[in-house]
Amino acid sequence: MSQSIRLVDTTLRDGHHSLWAMGMRTGMMLPVAEALDGAGFKAIEVFGAGHFRKCVKELRDDPWERLRLMSERIRKTPMSFMMLPSVSVFEVTPYSVMQVYVDQLARHGISRIQIIEPSNDFNFRLPEIVKMIRAAGMQVVIGLVYSLSPKHTDAYYRTKAREAVALAPDALFIKDPAGLLTPERTRTLTAAVLEGAGATPVEFHGHCTTGLMPACYVEAMRHKVDALHTAVPPLADGPSLPSVFAVARNMKSLGIDVPVDLEALRPVEAHFREIAETEGFAQGAPVQFDVAQYVHHVPGGVISHLHHQLRQIGMIDRLDDVLEEVGKVRADLGYPIMVTPFSQFVCSQAALNVISGERYKQVSDEVIRLVLGQWGAEAAAGVDPDIRDLVQSMPRSRVLAGQAIEEIDIGTVRARLGGASISDTDLILLHLAPAAEIEAMRRAEPPRPYETGMAAIPHLLRELIQRDRFDRIEVTAGEDHIHLGR
Repeated sequence: MSQSIRLVDTTLRDGHHSLWAMGMRTGMMLPVAEALDGAGFKAIEVFGAGHFRKCVKELRDDPWERLRLMSERIRKTPMSFMMLPSVSVFEVTPYSVMQVYVDQLARHGISRIQIIEPSNDFNFRLPEIVKMIRAAGMQVVIGLVYSLSPKHTDAYYRTKAREAVALAPDALFIKDPAGLLTPERTRTLTAAVLEGAGATPVEFHGHCTTGLMPACYVEAMRHKVDALHTAVPPLADGPSLPSVFAVARNMKSLGIDVPVDLEALRPVEAHFREIAETEGFAQGAPVQFDVAQYVHHVPGGVISHLHHQLRQIGMIDRLDDVLEEVGKVRADLGYPIMVTPFSQFVCSQAALNVISGERYKQVSDEVIRLVLGQWGAEAAAGVDPDIRDLVQSMPRSRVLAGQAIEEIDIGTVRARLGGASISDTDLILLHLAPAAEIEAMRRAEPPRPYETGMAAIPHLLRELIQRDRFDRIEVTAGEDHIHLGR
């Protein structure tokens, strides 16, 4: 009997997070949701913590409506959500709000939570949150976030796997957001995690940032992990995850059954390629090995956003300087794991250092909170003493020290946000975004399926007919000819 390994799809979450700066709209997802659902994946990632803010502020897509519409179409496969121990990416959230958040995710069709604690500190908030997830009837999959530093040894990850298993998850997953693994390290790391996990299934999730991840996946297959996380091109490769088609080829070569219907995924690939070409979005491709990744450790999704933000302020030419500074800031802060939110904290501080021309002339609130221990004792433990003294001497530190997380009841939260009549879904949105942005989102048009291929022609004609400046429209495709006139 051949070995069995499942696949988890990340196209609709991490794929466009890594390549399109979370720019995929709900209407782009809807036409392919049923095809993904029928392909045979163990789970389909559809959303993550950082996507709420992006949906409201920039895309004007109601995130709760996205989940509702997707759950109508994805009925056979668990819909997965990538969670942090907070609602907000950049602030620690009271447990009362976390309870509402977890319950609403379950009500909107999420049945599996992939949760990470950025420092792998499984005593910081996770015990309480895992209980909430369990009570809501969802699966719990706990991430072990990979990093390179003097303390992140195989023995460290074996111990962390045991600590995670003590929370009784349905599975663990090794998560390499920056693509730092090599095939050699994958062998020893996977063996250590599997030993620590015991009977608990272990999944594998890694980004292709250095070009080595497909080979790392082969090593993970050989060690008999339970599942591999992949993406459908063009939202695979580059800073994203390995292509489901490439992973399937390697599975076949190793005599492992391919658990998904690859032909069912070809229209999904064609759909997103057409969108990428039409909208000018990036298309993932295999990358050349880049040793600089082992200096700055910036994950794929954060690189995408860093490009976007530096271009917006006209400083894209300073990208290499910022990435070099990232490595220095990370060392100053005790080698935090470069995963959300710490990767954003480090990158933002590095950008401030480069833009201002003086290191730590300005320090972000997020870095101050990290140094003060508000993101957990383990996150603050390794901060350089000189940097700690500098940050703690700043007037802003004294202000933020008095604003440590406040555990308040949900009634008080509602009163602060506008009153007892606020719905649970609005409470979460108001916790993340100003009311004006939420209202602007609601004034926008509701999601419409983004048609591609032949299905896009009627939509194109309708749009053209509605424009008064055209008296005649002609469309020719091979021997087919359509003529419309007023």
